Amino acid sequence: MPRPPLTYAVRVRELLESTWRATIQLLIGSAIGLFCYLLVGLALAAGAVSLLVIGAAALPEFVLLVRATAGFERRRSAAWSGIPVPEHYPPLTGGLFQRVRVAVTDPSTHRDLRWVGAQLVYGLGLMYLALILWSVGVLVDGVWHGLLRRPAVVLPLIGRLADLQASWSRALLLPSPAARLAERVEELTATRAGAITAHGAELRRIERDLHDGAQAHLVALSMRLGLARRAYERDPETARRLLDEAQDQAEEALGELRHVVRGIHPPVLTDRGLAGAVRALAAGSGLEVAVTVAPEIETGPRAPAAVETAAYFVVAESLTNAARHSGAGHATVDIVRDARAGALRVRVADRGRGGADETRGSGLTGIRRRVAALDGTVAVSSPPGGPTVIEVELPCVW
Repeated sequence: MPRPPLTYAVRVRELLESTWRATIQLLIGSAIGLFCYLLVGLALAAGAVSLLVIGAAALPEFVLLVRATAGFERRRSAAWSGIPVPEHYPPLTGGLFQRVRVAVTDPSTHRDLRWVGAQLVYGLGLMYLALILWSVGVLVDGVWHGLLRRPAVVLPLIGRLADLQASWSRALLLPSPAARLAERVEELTATRAGAITAHGAELRRIERDLHDGAQAHLVALSMRLGLARRAYERDPETARRLLDEAQDQAEEALGELRHVVRGIHPPVLTDRGLAGAVRALAAGSGLEVAVTVAPEIETGPRAPAAVETAAYFVVAESLTNAARHSGAGHATVDIVRDARAGALRVRVADRGRGGADETRGSGLTGIRRRVAALDGTVAVSSPPGGPTVIEVELPCVW
């Protein structure tokens, strides 16, 4: 449904509100700029006392203060622009010499200090420009926009200044390419370790299922067949009964093997695709589950097998947890394809009691490890009282 045209009074109010928000943003930036003058004085003092052995401990503390200030600016810029500004700092731990060495050689700290110097200029300069635009805009836009009802031309520029301030801060505070590469290597190392752990746990589960299930049935089957062969000549009735029991054991062994195979790669995924497999999960979950699958997933090309398998197990584990622990009678499953981001998104929600805790079970941990192995992300929201929402994003190229 198209949005109705805004009335003139509403347009004026929105203009003033957006301009005021931008002014507050610039005002906070100017306050940070003033604080940066204090940081410059502290930097000179920390450098002076660091020349003395007894004053060397001041340098790491000053770096921590700079990091905290830069972190505040990162969060502020991200909140304004909607673009996150990551950070990457080596920890300031260990002995005094180690802490001083890290504080002096850290490239991210060098970038923070460069931002401090720049903030001295544009943090205050943009606010001065905003004040000039306010004084001019009240007159120009008061007549042009207020009386003649033409689009405002001066006051919207204050919002542009706030955008410019956020973009400059982001450009200056982004970690260096080397730091981002090191962070990515650490992330991939942790992901690989998690994938190896998950793979080992899966192998142990398969071994346990085979040993306790199919192998036990096959051993019993072999024993019954041996007894039936011995009793075949002298007691045909007993042999026939043993053969019937052996047939039952064979069917149970086949059932156990099917269970193990489903744990490795569910055949229903191959036969019916992700949409059909998830609907089969929902039908057998014991909950009333509403499944929504994007049409392009059902009719378009299928995602890679590894992505479909991960999505299937995310839904299976989430619905199992909801049925066992949430106390909810209803759940929803939404699967969409984000072509622009190149990702498959899965969302499972229930309105149960909430309070899901990864430390009290292996279900959510298993989901995280399985998704991390594909370089995906997991977001879990489960406040006490509910609802519980699990959102998963799996990188995927169709």
